[in-house]
Amino acid sequence: MHQVVVLALDGVYPFELGIPHRVFGTTSSRYTVLTCTVDGLPVRTDSDFLVAAQRGPEELRNADTVVVPPFDLTLVAGAVPDPVTEAVALIPPDARIVSICTGAFLLAAVGLLDGRPATTHWEFAGRFRCLFPKVDLDADVLFIDDGDILTSAGAAAGLDVCLHIVRKDHGSDVANSVARRCVTPPWREGGQAQYIDAPVPSLPAQSTGDIREWVLENLHLPLRVTDLSERARMSVRTFSRRFREEVGVSPGQWLIQQRVSRARHLLETSDLGVEEVAQRVGFATGTSLRQHLRAALGTSPLRYRRTFRARS
Repeated sequence: MHQVVVLALDGVYPFELGIPHRVFGTTSSRYTVLTCTVDGLPVRTDSDFLVAAQRGPEELRNADTVVVPPFDLTLVAGAVPDPVTEAVALIPPDARIVSICTGAFLLAAVGLLDGRPATTHWEFAGRFRCLFPKVDLDADVLFIDDGDILTSAGAAAGLDVCLHIVRKDHGSDVANSVARRCVTPPWREGGQAQYIDAPVPSLPAQSTGDIREWVLENLHLPLRVTDLSERARMSVRTFSRRFREEVGVSPGQWLIQQRVSRARHLLETSDLGVEEVAQRVGFATGTSLRQHLRAALGTSPLRYRRTFRARS
């Protein structure tokens, strides 16, 4: 049984604290989820109540995955308190560590993110960069998977990264089932850019939402941005600008993301050859699929299939 331990620090955010239990606890007993504090005592939340976890830092010794939800950042404004440092030191070297929102501040403060890519809530990106210049911060993404350490953006991005972990561990069918039970999408389009003071189109008729739905039903077609802008009855420039405002990435980038996502699903759930998969998702050749999958995931279609078939 894979053990997930959630480390609740002073000022913990209740919503994010509950995400690991909600996601990993909805996988038909594939994980056990425990919550601990650095001293086994109740901790203050950022709301009007305390959390009594009733478990101390010793639980971290047996963790396969450790999740750090957001907390009161004054805790790491100076030197990290000794009890917190000592608790983090109990985490096994082969454990996977996950931060949600400003949980990344703790990982950075104890040196775990030096020289590594990471993300956090976009609103705290400037502060993070000033405090931790050795970390390669990318505040435009919903989460970053750097192998044994995963960091995510604010609030609901905790759902995204936990569902991603379930997908890695057990395949898309299990992750999709969990997402349905949590009433959330298995993955979300775009990154944090779509939430940073992005203007909402004033006229619903000028939204690109209908075009995106149509594209998802016709991924097999050789689609171009000019084709989509004509279908939306907009100029290419207006369509591309509005698309980026709504989704957070360009139409071309989004189209590749959707094709790769569809290809991943077919590789996991069917016996179709690489060329057939490429044709069904709109890549011109199997070579094109291989190139895009390697760029997105760093692996080949056949290796990806072997890995996720074994986990499904």
